[in-house]
Amino acid sequence: MPVCIATIEDIPALLLLVNSAYRGESSKQGWTTEAHLLKGDKRTDADALMHMIQTPGTAFLKYINDAGVIEGSVFLHKKENRLYLGMLSVNPALQAKGIGKILMSAAEDFAKLTQCNSIYMTVISVRHELINWYERRGYYKTGETQPFPANDSFGVPTQHLEMVVMEKIIT
Repeated sequence: MPVCIATIEDIPALLLLVNSAYRGESSKQGWTTEAHLLKGDKRTDADALMHMIQTPGTAFLKYINDAGVIEGSVFLHKKENRLYLGMLSVNPALQAKGIGKILMSAAEDFAKLTQCNSIYMTVISVRHELINWYERRGYYKTGETQPFPANDSFGVPTQHLEMVVMEKIIT
């Protein structure tokens, strides 16, 4: 199976993947770029990824090709009976080839395995194409919004941003 749980040894590859999917010139090859919304070349750093991987109740799923190269990933964090999904990343040159859908399906399998009855996430409110993509996968806007994280180390907003909370009930 091309999806498995990432380990600490995968951090350098995950770092390259996540940052290339969201920021900088390489991100503009794909449709998930945030480069027009945030100044800066990085979405995360190695220390943040290390913390995420080592936090109890979390998993970083990775999609690997036949050569063992990580082409996609998603972060999952169990919180009570819900699963938080974040940082869905696919190599910009490989977007729209089904890798994101495979990772989302694997996240649902993980939710069921860990007895979670829903998956939720936050999405930048002006990312309409991304919100629409999640809605086509059964997620809905809960009506809740959150302020955009005020952590300038991972990008400075070029406009006012807020996050919408989306959720999918897992049956």
